[in-house]
Amino acid sequence: MIELLHVEKRYPNATPLKDVCAKIQDGEVIAVIGPSGTGKSTLLRCINRLETPTAGKIIVDGEDITAPGCSLNAVRRKMGMVFQSFNLFNHLTVIENVIAAPMDLKKASKNEAWQKGMRLLRTVGLGDRAYSYPDELSGGQKQRAAIARALAMDPSVILLDEPTSALDPTMVGEVQTVIRELTKLGKTMMIVTHEMAFAKAISTRVFYMDEGVIFEEGTPGQIFDHPQKEKTRRFIRRLKVLDLEISSRTYDYLSTMSSITEYGVRNQIPPLLTGHIQLAFEELVHHLILPKLEKPAVRIAVEYAADEEKAVMTVLYGSEPFNPLLSGDTLSLSVIKGITQDQQYSENPAGPERNRITLMLQAQPSVSPVSSP
Repeated sequence: MIELLHVEKRYPNATPLKDVCAKIQDGEVIAVIGPSGTGKSTLLRCINRLETPTAGKIIVDGEDITAPGCSLNAVRRKMGMVFQSFNLFNHLTVIENVIAAPMDLKKASKNEAWQKGMRLLRTVGLGDRAYSYPDELSGGQKQRAAIARALAMDPSVILLDEPTSALDPTMVGEVQTVIRELTKLGKTMMIVTHEMAFAKAISTRVFYMDEGVIFEEGTPGQIFDHPQKEKTRRFIRRLKVLDLEISSRTYDYLSTMSSITEYGVRNQIPPLLTGHIQLAFEELVHHLILPKLEKPAVRIAVEYAADEEKAVMTVLYGSEPFNPLLSGDTLSLSVIKGITQDQQYSENPAGPERNRITLMLQAQPSVSPVSSP
């Protein structure tokens, strides 16, 4: 079992790991997902002691591997590490790469290491490339050789850091197939990946990392189909998000419109849909909501799903229950209706922002907005 106790890693200009706590049982397959720069690879490197945590403890099979005097060679004999950049020795053949560590660290005889190495290469489909050099292999073949090298130490834990990120898309499948087979060996595995379908298919548990912690964890079904936290939901659905806050009637309208334009350009949103987001903000927030609030406090969140070419605008605001979709200006309501598939109002009596409006925006209007009431 691996136990992470308040693991922290600080660098002079960044702190990728702030307070990571988790228990990983023997035989679990953990997919580690999350935005770039949230400490996923750093966590694996700390577990393998390629990095030394700034604070906290990492317990492996009851031993604190962060304690002074801990044998790093003993730690690494238990763990196989597969890097995104392969890290093969270019001056050695494939079979020499595979047998080097068992001969050096486990003092295996050359004949014993060679026989096991050939068996592993055949397992990953590289039996006929044993005497090739890494430069003679494709990216997918290099990664499969790296996996065989990790398995040669017969580790109880296998750590894979973005194993397909450096590959041509045509080669990703062959490496994923090998990794799927590895999950049947009963070994403990941690896989950092941005391939969501792959993570869902192979894992027994998922860690979503953000803000330097394991922000949410659960089964693949829980994380991918029913995430509990908003950041997790946005990441899983690959939503592009714009957050705006209006706290005064004299807010900078032109700057807000410019922010929406920049958001559209940055995320390659169709210009027509970006225009509809601006229209929805102008008619709903600027014309229908703000004039009715004595002390404006409005939060707006826009979420764009590229695969659907649709955007959802959520507007939250305080005051007594007030639904402008029922009593607002006729012209503004006509414009909103013309650029949306759906409009919903709900009330939350217990919250500080009692009113919530959700607009489902589309690139093509379903109803042409009228030019006059």
